[in-house]
Amino acid sequence: MKKDIHPQYYRATVTCSTCGNTFETGSTQQEIKVDTCSNCHPFYTGRQRFASAAGRVERFKQKYNKEEK
Repeated sequence: MKKDIHPQYYRATVTCSTCGNTFETGSTQQEIKVDTCSNCHPFYTGRQRFASAAGRVERFKQKYNKEEK
């Protein structure tokens, strides 16, 4: 491998701005700030909602007067 072409690799601290959770990882940056993490994201916590998908089908049927046979 060539010398002096690779970036410096640090042990980075990742900080979540939503919940304040911190953890360490490897990166070329020393500090990383994220909006959401796996500790507070709805997909990982199980609080995800799928309410909007059903409303779209009903609005389509009303708009075009489509009925199931």
